[in-house]
Amino acid sequence: MRVPMTEYLVIDLDTERWVCRVCDQDMGSAHGTYKEGTLVHDRDPREIHQPIIDPERYEFTFSPDPDYCRILEYYCPGCGTQIEAEYLPPGHPPTVDMLIDVAALRRQWEERGVDPEEVHVYGPGEDAQKYTAALKAIGHVR
Repeated sequence: MRVPMTEYLVIDLDTERWVCRVCDQDMGSAHGTYKEGTLVHDRDPREIHQPIIDPERYEFTFSPDPDYCRILEYYCPGCGTQIEAEYLPPGHPPTVDMLIDVAALRRQWEERGVDPEEVHVYGPGEDAQKYTAALKAIGHVR
């Protein structure tokens, strides 16, 4: 049984693993954080929030100062889907946004007697799944 946890992540209760909803990439134990199984890009915030006013003339440009802010982007290592992004002070470790009691989650869904993937139909959608199937067909995704 697979339980959707976010738009791009499920927990496979049979294996107790985090799995990408787009390409089925295993991303580690569901007893820990999924972020450990992702590719992480540490972005300079000025790449995303470009200065509004001339940085040569003004100290404050409405762009985040990289000495005070960084952006961590988390990607599936199988298909490259961006799973999460977070703003943190430099040197701060990645946040733990979900810790799941897997046994309790299993009990809840067994008691309900329904398939969680049929109940929770949000997610990457048909277009993303068709795109990933095309990538698999040409050998770009496992």
